[in-house]
Amino acid sequence: MRVENLPDEFITALPILTTITNAGYEAYFVGGSVRDTLLGKPIHDVDIATSAYPAEIKALFKKTVDTGIEHGTVMILDHGEGYETTTFRTESGYTDFRRPDEVTFVRDLSEDLKRRDFTINALAMRGNGEIVDLFAGLTDLQQGILRAVGDPKERFHEDALRMMRAVRFSAQLGFTIEANTQQAIKSEAHLLAKIAVERTNVEFSKLLLGKDAQRGLLEFAETGLYQYVPGVISEHELDIIAAATALENVRLTSDEQAWTFVVSQLGLDEAATMAFLKAWKHSNDLIKTVTNANRFIRTYKAQAVVTNWDLYSVGADLSIALSVLQITQVDFPVDQLQQAYAALPIKDKHELAISGQDLIKRGVVKPGPMMGKVLAQLEQGVVAGEMVNEPAALLAQAAKII
Repeated sequence: MRVENLPDEFITALPILTTITNAGYEAYFVGGSVRDTLLGKPIHDVDIATSAYPAEIKALFKKTVDTGIEHGTVMILDHGEGYETTTFRTESGYTDFRRPDEVTFVRDLSEDLKRRDFTINALAMRGNGEIVDLFAGLTDLQQGILRAVGDPKERFHEDALRMMRAVRFSAQLGFTIEANTQQAIKSEAHLLAKIAVERTNVEFSKLLLGKDAQRGLLEFAETGLYQYVPGVISEHELDIIAAATALENVRLTSDEQAWTFVVSQLGLDEAATMAFLKAWKHSNDLIKTVTNANRFIRTYKAQAVVTNWDLYSVGADLSIALSVLQITQVDFPVDQLQQAYAALPIKDKHELAISGQDLIKRGVVKPGPMMGKVLAQLEQGVVAGEMVNEPAALLAQAAKII
């Protein structure tokens, strides 16, 4: 098979391939960019595999960076672009179930491709667009099947994160995990506990954002991988989340929205939400956003009505909270709540017409805890519409509070 119209990203990189092949070495485009091109999807990074050893690559190009030279990877810099070029290699010994203990450079493409995770990722493409398919990856791509290269147990022992990649690809591509591959995930799922949480987090987040998140979540549950991730989630809870993702017009579009959706479906309160997200090693910013949005969701679900203070408290995270509520709430008044938020007298305490310094200068209050209490009451009064946000009016109200 040959790709007739190469994407611009490949055309731009062709001089790299040409330089390598003209020097007598083999060079191919490999990895996700080849797969996505065949699927008609946009591509991002272009990766190159070659029979040339790192020192030989560095001798061919003026500008290179040793990004992973111990594993055969050299970044070639060309016209403002960087191209990761990796020598064909074999790997052995995976004591941490993540990275090889030993890498051996080879000249044979087949030796390199057979160490890759799935057949759809073991495709190579020559500069003329011709596809090299040694493991029936094209057939699997056409049939929507995710199959490990060779013995799936071996592939997962080499890198246990590949099991999470399997369910993630299932969600992103809508592919079915081949029976032997799925069975191997079930039997080796316990190895996921050896993988850093941060890496598992990345894969699960991508799964949630996949076009067929329901499929990925059900595979995540069925294979038993869910038992080896932070913050215990039961198979039943996963089924509930998966069912919600299958609702009409549901498509999660950001990490913040996706994780807000998850904690909301799990029914977690504020303390449990923070503990859950910390266990997943999320950033403080994401934890703050998700906790804030979920607090609003819980308030709305409990009361079916929200106050100005509720809207003010959720602030800019309202859009995330509303998007999650829309997924499961029938006839949800999103426009009404957006308008109510837009109409708030202030949206941040810094918009108050007076400050603590103003109170001190006017002799209303001395520095200390009382000043904070007065400002808090003024803030609440303005947000509720009970006080006018003007200096004179607020000073008068402050004097009454004292």
